[in-house]
Amino acid sequence: MTISACKESRQNDGAADPVVLGYSQLGDESTWRTRNSFSITTAAQKAGIKIMFEDAMQDQANQIKALRSFIAYKVDVIAFSPLVETGWDTVLGEAKAAGIPVILVDRMIKTSDQSLYACALCSDFRREGRKAGEFLVKKYKNVSGPVNIVELAGTEESTPAIGRFEGFRDIISAHPKFRVIFSEDGDFMASKGRELMNKILDLYKPEEINVIYSHNDDMTFGAIEVMQASGIRPGKDIAIISVDMTQRSVDYLKLGVVNCIIECNPNSGAQVMELARKVVAGEPVPKRTYIDEQTFDEFGAVGNIPNRGY
Repeated sequence: MTISACKESRQNDGAADPVVLGYSQLGDESTWRTRNSFSITTAAQKAGIKIMFEDAMQDQANQIKALRSFIAYKVDVIAFSPLVETGWDTVLGEAKAAGIPVILVDRMIKTSDQSLYACALCSDFRREGRKAGEFLVKKYKNVSGPVNIVELAGTEESTPAIGRFEGFRDIISAHPKFRVIFSEDGDFMASKGRELMNKILDLYKPEEINVIYSHNDDMTFGAIEVMQASGIRPGKDIAIISVDMTQRSVDYLKLGVVNCIIECNPNSGAQVMELARKVVAGEPVPKRTYIDEQTFDEFGAVGNIPNRGY
């Protein structure tokens, strides 16, 4: 719902005004993000919450503009998925001064003032990175090394990229045979995954690469396209670890094209609406809540993975 439509609807509702939520989505860069936006908007409708939903198109300035529009409109609560971790203190200070609680969704921010947001609902990105590392330890337990890894990283300074980078290294740093020979930001986009894979194959021969660790499925899909066009068998010639667990990556795991998939659950809408109602009502909520997630790999019963729906 647009700001003007939401405003008109609110004015016509009379005394029983529903909760009005201003939501700033960071963009639509991936299959995961599209599903997340769908989850947020449909959950708001089911919960009877009026939502002012703005797409920032991968631009922090657009997100800040949206947050300020929500403040000017005097919404009951603001929720947003921050593009990057830094640069939010001023606008969130304005929301605090206006008495509007803020919920962080999917990603965290860096701030010295934790009172700028009421709560956060997100994935444990560092855990996701550790799960990737743990799979490698298991897969290569009988290999002396070296095991050369290329990393397709997410958006620079974003919470998922930081967590998946650091968590992965928490595990592999204890095993000298694992060597990250390439790591570069691919912005969570399939097109960037293709670009990075072409660059990697210009720098290294296929036989010099043992593993691709990709921070999301869309970059993975881009890389796979390049590998297949180059005569490389993904999942066999080069092992692939991917984060998100969209249906396409599940299908690839079943086919042996991908070796390990780590879930990042986009279906947070119902929990966001529950938190929104509670913070508006002044009820206590946990400062941070993690979403339940799973990991599946080539060693498990991959045929039992339920349909993902996206």
